[in-house]
Amino acid sequence: MTGGPQTTTADATTTAEARTGGTQRSQAKELRRKALLAAAAGLFAENGYSKVSLEELGAAAGVSGPAVYRHFPGKQAVLGELLLSVSRDLLSGGRDVVSGAADAREALRGLVRFHVHFALSNPDVIRVQDRDFSSLTEADQAEVRSLQRSYVETWVEVLGDIHKETDPTELRVRAHAAFGLINSTPHSVRHHGRKIAVKSARPILEQMALAALTST
Repeated sequence: MTGGPQTTTADATTTAEARTGGTQRSQAKELRRKALLAAAAGLFAENGYSKVSLEELGAAAGVSGPAVYRHFPGKQAVLGELLLSVSRDLLSGGRDVVSGAADAREALRGLVRFHVHFALSNPDVIRVQDRDFSSLTEADQAEVRSLQRSYVETWVEVLGDIHKETDPTELRVRAHAAFGLINSTPHSVRHHGRKIAVKSARPILEQMALAALTST
C-alpha cells in the first residue's frame, strides 16, 4: 500500500481532456498564424509592405486587427517571420535533397527541381523579398542573409563535386544566375493563366537551369 495521493478515473479523464483541449487550441493558434503569414505574402506582394495596414492584414486572415498581436508583436514581425521561415525551409529542404542523393549530379538535379517547385509555389514571397527586404529589422536582415548564404553554399558544394577544377567564386556566380533565372519566371506567369503557365514553365526551367549549371 502506497502513501501518496491516489489518481481516480475521473482525475485521469479530466487530465486527458485538458491535454486534448490544449492541443486543439495550440493547433488552432498555429493555423491562424499560418493564415496570417499567407495573407501577408499576398498583400505585401500586391501592395507593398508599407501600404498594408495591420487591420487589412487581420481582415485578410479572418481576424480583427488587434488580434494579430496575439501572434506577432507587429507588422514588421510578420514580415520578418515570413522571410525567415521561407529561408529556413529553403536551407533545410536543400540539405535534405543533397543528403538523400546518390551522387553530385543526382543532388544537383534534385536541387534544381526543389528550387523550381519553391519558386513556382511562392511567387508572392519572392516579390516581397525583392522589394521589401530593407523593411526588415537589422537583426532579421542579418539572419535571412546568413540562412541564404548557407543555402547557396549547399549548391556550391555540389557544383564543386561536378566542376572539380572551378573556383568556388565562379560556382557561386553560377548558382546565383540559376536562382535569377528560376525566380524571375513567377513574375511572367502571374497574369497569364497561372496553372497552365506553371505546368509548362516547370520542365523548361529545370532544363535551362541544369544546362547552365553543368556546362563547361
